[in-house]
Amino acid sequence: MTVAPVVSESRVRYAAAAIFMQILLGVLYSWSVFRVPLAQLYGWTKAETIAPYRYSLLVFAVGMILAGFWQDRKGPRIVATAGGFLLGTGCLLAARIGETVSGLVIAYGLVAGLGVGFAYVTPIAMCIKWFPDRRGMIVGLAVMGFGVGPLVFGPLLEALIGSDPSRFAETIPRTFLILAAIFYVGVVGAAQFYRVPPAGWKPTGWVPPPGRAGAAELSPSQMLRTWQFYALWLLYFLGTSVGLTAIGEATPLLQEMASTTAAMSAGTALGIMSVFNGAGRLGWGSVSDRIGRKSALLAMCLVSVLACLGFLRTASGFWPLLTGLCLAAFAYGGYLALMPSFTADYYGPKNVGANYGLLFSAWGACGFLVPGYFAQIMDVARISGDLASGYREVYWKLALLAAVGAIIAALLRPPARGGSRH
Repeated sequence: MTVAPVVSESRVRYAAAAIFMQILLGVLYSWSVFRVPLAQLYGWTKAETIAPYRYSLLVFAVGMILAGFWQDRKGPRIVATAGGFLLGTGCLLAARIGETVSGLVIAYGLVAGLGVGFAYVTPIAMCIKWFPDRRGMIVGLAVMGFGVGPLVFGPLLEALIGSDPSRFAETIPRTFLILAAIFYVGVVGAAQFYRVPPAGWKPTGWVPPPGRAGAAELSPSQMLRTWQFYALWLLYFLGTSVGLTAIGEATPLLQEMASTTAAMSAGTALGIMSVFNGAGRLGWGSVSDRIGRKSALLAMCLVSVLACLGFLRTASGFWPLLTGLCLAAFAYGGYLALMPSFTADYYGPKNVGANYGLLFSAWGACGFLVPGYFAQIMDVARISGDLASGYREVYWKLALLAAVGAIIAALLRPPARGGSRH
């Protein structure tokens, strides 16, 4: 039976709902705004203030795996709705039990992180199925919202928390309560617009490229038997290490090593950084549709190396540091756009939710391990009284990780099953 085509205007609605939800989920990247107030209020170390962020990234990735399998079977609406409720509940709990590191880890890191994972994968998988003709572009557009989330939440959180340490005990819990209300209404509301096209649907007039038309649909177990999955996993881990560390350290770095008040607040700088993060998602995704995923990956790795060695390792000066952070965010955003497209290109769109959820575990592992490791380096540097040398060590090592990622990218090729070649 022939499936009646859906007019192009219909799929635009789903893309709009996806972008709106992703902007709200992008609050995760605004965690660094909380770090200095928490340290001043409770006397926490760098390793302690980054702990909720680390755990949220890890649980985010675990939630992606679970949600990927769930949404492939039940559709995106119910999964995204559950994610919205979990995210709101996590922030509600953070307002109640966030006075200790363990309490904040449970509330924000575990509950809210799981909610973000549930909600994040659904718009990606949905948009890939609605836009098979512009896979790189639409994934980049969908996840762009997540990247630019701090443009909204950075200044908002900064305004809600304030700058008076004597009021942090009042303003921090209140901020979490406001976030809970936003997510209960916004994320859950956007999820009600989600649906997927009928099986076999294609945009009117679109003919799949020969390589993609003959691509097999691999299940998660079949995907795990290809070496390309493990190469992509390692590349994802290494490639995102620069961006995840830069995002987590952005506010402390600018406040400690540059006069943010002379140029702009750290929250505003974080918002500018998020614009580059979002632009990277859309830009690299669109570029990869034209020059190929592999070429785009190589370029992203080189931009990360430039950000670390050309700007961030100087550990001084507001504008050089902000330039380095923005370059790191621009390259980082590309991974969040290209990896879902790689997954669909290599293993087919049918099981992209579950397959990409498994690949996304690399992002979670990186977010949990790498920023925590470098936060420990910075705690040692703080004790020794030489923060600049600590930051230089951090970004030298991150440049090395990005360079290894470039080598892996150069060796990539599609599985031997007639997939499209990049």
